[in-house]
Amino acid sequence: MQKTLDVKIARILADRSCSDFILADAKDADMAYGLAAPGMSPEAHGKEAKFRTLDQYRAQIREVIAQGLVDIVLMSASTSEILTLKERLFEDSPITPAIRANDATDIWLAGAEGVYTSQPSHPFRSASLDYAMCGKGTCRPEERKLGADLGLYSVTFNNDLERDMETLLAYKQFRTEAASKGFRYFLEVFAPNAPAAAIADVPKFVNDHIVRTLAGVAGAERPVFLKIPYFGPKAMEDLANFDSSLVVGILGGSAGTTFDAFQMLWEAKKYGARVALYGRKINSAEHQLTFIHILRQIADGYLMPVDGVKLYHAELKKLGIVPRRLLEDDLRSMAQVLSYESAIHASAAVPSAAGKMMESSTAKPNGVASGTSRPRGNAVPEQIEDAVSMTSQEKVKRNLERLNRIFG
Repeated sequence: MQKTLDVKIARILADRSCSDFILADAKDADMAYGLAAPGMSPEAHGKEAKFRTLDQYRAQIREVIAQGLVDIVLMSASTSEILTLKERLFEDSPITPAIRANDATDIWLAGAEGVYTSQPSHPFRSASLDYAMCGKGTCRPEERKLGADLGLYSVTFNNDLERDMETLLAYKQFRTEAASKGFRYFLEVFAPNAPAAAIADVPKFVNDHIVRTLAGVAGAERPVFLKIPYFGPKAMEDLANFDSSLVVGILGGSAGTTFDAFQMLWEAKKYGARVALYGRKINSAEHQLTFIHILRQIADGYLMPVDGVKLYHAELKKLGIVPRRLLEDDLRSMAQVLSYESAIHASAAVPSAAGKMMESSTAKPNGVASGTSRPRGNAVPEQIEDAVSMTSQEKVKRNLERLNRIFG
């Protein structure tokens, strides 16, 4: 089945002013957090640290796939083996499966006593590309499309000659192997996790290293898109405008409030981002499918962030789910983390007392982003209001209509 990711990437590269936006559900936390990866269990009470099981985590992924509203589901190789290769859940789905292709040490967050993230990131790869693609140690050419042929590769620069060279050499080795096997990837670049020397302007440091690194990468070795922290309007605009062949996306960071999640996506798109990969923001939602549904409408320009938060709370009420925050608290902003381990923060736009947006920068959108994120009226599409109460047949019909709009 044709994948929405491929269609949207082609359209974005052909016309940077198009309104297409790519959403990914990042369900690869088991590569980082150990037992805590699936998130808090609904059965947890008070300060009790009770987490979902991995089976429950995978059950949620199945629901996201069935919903059909995201463009990518990012998983660990072991989860992809079950859902992609064994259960064939993506075969008749518009969603593209992807694996976390490497697990550098700055995401080694398992165990309360771990100190790995306080040290400069070292490159490391657990996953085998062949096993991800076909479930065997060596794939025949015709088998390479059986599993996941897309992955995330992550790098972190720390202003340290030896460490950064080690990171770049490992990246070169990976992309050479990936290109030889027809494995595509998107490149994640974190903010420095343990810089060797002070960095006065982290956003510029990251942008400059992305540009310098990719200048020597050509053809099939180039990433499909980028995944970076959202540093604010200016940094996003600078990078998105620099190279029209480069599609820039953002990572979600910590959970924050519902407003944080919706506002970050809306603002990032306004200034040039065309992809958002949300992990903890989705996984910590009271009702993930409703959260994704509203996120999709904001990404597609149907809703503003504040309206999305209000609608989310209204839908939770219909479902009989008690939100973790009061609506007025969920309309506030919290500090946003820019790395996996919550060490680096950035300011975010916050609603004023009157409920209006206050920009975190005076930068104005230009050619890349102008006009692409204007909501098509503030009215909420009727299908959102009815989404939770739809029958399975009605949801299938709705998703088919949506795919027809995407594919034409």
